[in-house]
Amino acid sequence: MAEPWRDRARRAVEWNWRLRSVGDPRPHYVICGKDALAYYVARAMLESDLPAGGARVTVVVPERYRSNGPDVAGLRGVRVVRSDRLDVDTFEAAGLAGAAGLALLNQDDVGNLHAALCAQAVDQRVRQVLRMFNGTLADGVRKLLKAPVEVLSDAEMAAPAFVAAALNEVDPSSFQHRDKTLRVARRADVRPQDVVCALAHLTEAQGVELLPAEQAGADLVLAEATGQPPGTEVAARRLVRARRRRRPVAVVMGAVRGFATRKIGVAVMAVLALMAVLGALISRAEDVSPLEALYLTLVTTLSGADPDTTKAPDAQIMQVVLNLAGLALIPLITAVVVDGIVNARLALHTGRLQPARVGHVVVIGLGNVGTRVMAQLREYDVEVVAIDKAPEPRGAALARQLEVPLIVGDAALPETLVAASVADCQALVVASTDDVANLEAALAARDLRNDLRVVLRFFDGDFAERVEETFALGVSRSVSYLAAPAFIGALTERAVITTIPVDRHALPVAEVPVAAGSELDGRPLDVVNRDGQVRLIARTPAGGAKTIWWKDLDPRQVIFAGDRLTVVARRRGLDWLTRQCAPPARPGPIPRPAGAVHGGVHATAAAPPSVPGPTDSEVAASAPGAAHPVPAAGEVPWATNGDQPDGRELPLRNDGTREEG
Repeated sequence: MAEPWRDRARRAVEWNWRLRSVGDPRPHYVICGKDALAYYVARAMLESDLPAGGARVTVVVPERYRSNGPDVAGLRGVRVVRSDRLDVDTFEAAGLAGAAGLALLNQDDVGNLHAALCAQAVDQRVRQVLRMFNGTLADGVRKLLKAPVEVLSDAEMAAPAFVAAALNEVDPSSFQHRDKTLRVARRADVRPQDVVCALAHLTEAQGVELLPAEQAGADLVLAEATGQPPGTEVAARRLVRARRRRRPVAVVMGAVRGFATRKIGVAVMAVLALMAVLGALISRAEDVSPLEALYLTLVTTLSGADPDTTKAPDAQIMQVVLNLAGLALIPLITAVVVDGIVNARLALHTGRLQPARVGHVVVIGLGNVGTRVMAQLREYDVEVVAIDKAPEPRGAALARQLEVPLIVGDAALPETLVAASVADCQALVVASTDDVANLEAALAARDLRNDLRVVLRFFDGDFAERVEETFALGVSRSVSYLAAPAFIGALTERAVITTIPVDRHALPVAEVPVAAGSELDGRPLDVVNRDGQVRLIARTPAGGAKTIWWKDLDPRQVIFAGDRLTVVARRRGLDWLTRQCAPPARPGPIPRPAGAVHGGVHATAAAPPSVPGPTDSEVAASAPGAAHPVPAAGEVPWATNGDQPDGRELPLRNDGTREEG
């Protein structure tokens, strides 16, 4: 039987790829993943103009999958390999042998470990970057693999931004570099002598201005930590003190109200009210003290009284009514006890039996991100209530260890939110993996309280921005976008120290070495700073000398080969600095791809600019509309008809740009 034409087309395209890569000096990167993190990493590698003339990117995705956010397989300029298993055959088909780096970005710790071992069998020298949530397993992977490996957790990197937004503060995380500890703070919260550099200027008219030229007017700064607690820690302490000042009587009454149903409670209160009225009448009729009247009332109600025909008619009537009240009170007490026990068992099973709370933080979704957010809030001693649809989510064991109540149910239902006391909470963090479910929960919470601070997790950046503008639901964060710079730095062997989230942007802090013969070799330090793109904060001279920090940097000092420059930059600014610090390129033309590659199919486009201007947006310019190099002279595209080699037509996007979160 003849080979199907689809298989022949796929084999032909793969063969052309192998022929094409021969003699191509550009680094080749293989990215395995299907979610937004893989998209941002692949897009950044395509947009980066590396010193070798660019990068070749191959993405490995499952045969059939559904993406909650931007689709990595829809990027122009990547080669797409479809496989449901990350094994040796898949990596050989992706051309992993001789590649510069491999990124394993699936949300499966064990699966990523297995893929790393298979990749090691193909090429032991390839640099691997793994996405893992389990810290213990990550430490074991670093020791187990023989290849150069970096293990990162996107949830751990993004959680501080969610915590800060929940407490209405800036990112509480700090980082240590060389001999100093630095942190992000508001300018008003730090001393002027501790300010390292300006990070952002926040205005309602122009939005967020990153790395502004005017240092003194910036609202958000990078400062040296001098023992003063960050703003988030101060806000957490204030919240804990306010919670301890709550009235205990109100808490007890709230717990009593939730013990039985409303109808039974009303009946019990009516009987008790009747007994109180009759007790007062007995006190007046028989001229006894209030304590004696209470005694007579209780004895008559609970045990009855001997009939006495000599009593006055009104006293006999009160005696009969009290006996009837006693007959009704005993079954009501039994019903309250039985109803309370049944409700308690049902509520304990779903986590709904919770006392009323005030000033706590509600976290919806105990996945990777929600678990990290919960743990960090408990480190600040902030009371947390968790909600999840699954009875045993990933963070259930940690929630029990931290004594965090877990309510099992749909967060979009009012009764679930009421059980978590959302109307009286400090903030609501919605961190599940479903954008639609997150939006439904946020809208339901706003119905309970209009001014509630809501922190939303969204995968689709464009959807997040439109939701913020239309519904004014609060703050939205993209975990993938916040974590992507660190994965990119590890994949390209850049020394990315940390990533600073600012609103919907991310500023990497990196240390870039200066190579001999590079553009910056022999130039003054003043050329490194670029308003809106790069800000120099430290310089470590060659030979291991002591680091010179911002206070002692002289713009006239000369940069020498071997120096290491520590900068805060936007992604495009860091790309520019990396090119300026790289060794000079070898003479001769560098082969370029014959246009944008989409699943093995090329399309020509305009060439990108070599140096980005200061107005380049950090999150705009989506890859489908990005520019791509034109084919070199004499090069022939591999295919021109636009058909996919595997018979599937990938969804092509419009050429317009889109903001990404």
